Amino acid sequence: MTMPETSSGIGAEAGAEVLRPHAEVAFAQELEALAAADDRPRPVNWRLSPWAVATYLLGGTLPDGTVISPKYVGPRRIVEVAVTTLATDRALLLLGVPGTAKTWVSEHLAAAVSGDSTLLVQGTAGTSEEAIRYGWNYARLLAHGPSRDALVPSPVMRAMAEGMTARVEELTRVPADVQDALITILSEKTLPVPELGQEVQAVRGFNLIATANDRDRGVNDLSSALRRRFNTVVLPLPATTEAEVDIVSRRVDQLGRSLDLPDAPAGLEEIRRVVTVFRELREGVSSDGRTKIKSPSGTLSTAEAISVVTGGLALAAHFGDGVLRPADMAAGILGAVVRDTASDRVVWQEYLEAVVRERDGWQDFYRACREVSV
Repeated sequence: MTMPETSSGIGAEAGAEVLRPHAEVAFAQELEALAAADDRPRPVNWRLSPWAVATYLLGGTLPDGTVISPKYVGPRRIVEVAVTTLATDRALLLLGVPGTAKTWVSEHLAAAVSGDSTLLVQGTAGTSEEAIRYGWNYARLLAHGPSRDALVPSPVMRAMAEGMTARVEELTRVPADVQDALITILSEKTLPVPELGQEVQAVRGFNLIATANDRDRGVNDLSSALRRRFNTVVLPLPATTEAEVDIVSRRVDQLGRSLDLPDAPAGLEEIRRVVTVFRELREGVSSDGRTKIKSPSGTLSTAEAISVVTGGLALAAHFGDGVLRPADMAAGILGAVVRDTASDRVVWQEYLEAVVRERDGWQDFYRACREVSV
């Protein structure tokens, strides 16, 4: 599988090692093995069948013995609903609190369905309508007037013309009037270009995946007209400690290999501690149910746990002996928990004294956290 060009046609220099390959490049062997073993019906312009797409995300073992690594650890039905939505005329909205792998799932869905996850619009308060519809090469526009050559297609327009999957990240951060540029695209499957008296009609296989943050509700709420064009799938936080430890371990291992960090399994005990701390502070109660805990202002998501552990591994690798220890984790945990220095610091100190201090086998962790919390 060849690496897709970006919209600008600019890529890494030949022989350069990319820091974070796109999903379709990083997991090219798995996608090729799935395509070879996939004998089920495929929707038009899909690289894989819905069954194979779900297997790519959830993991499994193929008849030839090829192991497909899980990209998402969670309820199977959620993935099945997301995949089947893309096989219909409804767009897909992945909704959830920060750190529930919305972007990760979106990227891997696009990679498995279309073989290209790069048709992406990043939503921000400054996202313009041109980013969703199209823009113009102003030098050509001034020289020759409106023409197809002067038109600069957006990732969404390219996906429509080629029958592929487009992605819009953080849709609720996009201004409401810009959001509504999607209504005609998703309902009529056309994109008018009035300057040329033309329109782009979506080719079969086109669909769109958007992500939105639960905590952004009220920033730029979706209009009822736009929301009706989406099938909403809510991605939950991991249901159990074991599931979250598994997710963090897998992602840290993947990131660590790209950064030449020590193997994550060597620090499994510390990973479990970080996950336990984050879950207890999120849920407001200790894992044994005996102690009520105040929750800090931050989300303390799985993604933040991954970041904390990766940072700890980097400290252990470059300023330690390569073994992940509590002292490598403490500063990262403090930074994740204490976002509001006035209120969160009190919550953290109370948690350390009421829960961590009394826990068997956690004394090194307690001392390390106390040292950086002073």
